[in-house]
Amino acid sequence: MVKRIRFDIENHQTLRERIVDTIREAIINGILKPGTKISEPELAERFGISRTPIREALRQLESEGFITVIPRKGAVVSKLSRKDVEEFYELKSILEGYAARKAVEKITDEDISHMENVNRQLEKLTQKGDLRKAYELHNEFHDAFVRICGNEKLYRIIQNLVRQFQRFRMILSVPGKIEGSIEQHWQIIDAFKKRDPDLVEKLVRENALYGQNLLLQEFEKEQEG
Repeated sequence: MVKRIRFDIENHQTLRERIVDTIREAIINGILKPGTKISEPELAERFGISRTPIREALRQLESEGFITVIPRKGAVVSKLSRKDVEEFYELKSILEGYAARKAVEKITDEDISHMENVNRQLEKLTQKGDLRKAYELHNEFHDAFVRICGNEKLYRIIQNLVRQFQRFRMILSVPGKIEGSIEQHWQIIDAFKKRDPDLVEKLVRENALYGQNLLLQEFEKEQEG
């Protein structure tokens, strides 16, 4: 029999967040593949709790786009469509482009040096073939100027958007693909040095579209295969 544990509101909230984090990481890391069923009984057994916080966690994951709840079937890991990719990168292009434009007003030489350092590390990791860590640095580069723009609500929106697509964007870290993005990063850095908001926004949006085109190409290859 599963041991039942009583939780106060604070602990209950913490538990739900722990369940969300566990499932989210499993999806992002590819442990749970698209279409995989998420079993409420198994999760309740694993965490030693009732199904109520499990259902709450699944509702949050559904709102974040990680899972889909299908009537009479339950929760499954969400699949990705061509339309999903196009919509994601359209939003990323617009939001990050705007954030970059606003960041021009506030960015310091120290901030630019940090972005240069991140991109150098990204180059080194790519050369070593450590693509998972390289991908994390790729996110850190973009995170830098989004933070600098100073709009906390915009920052959270972009963070949530990118997190939803993280498992699919890992494909951009395969050899021969991330190098193009690194070169675009250097162009973005130069535009920040010039304090040119129009150029910065243009380059950031082009960088997003570069990612979109690569991912759509991979979809076409899978369909042909």
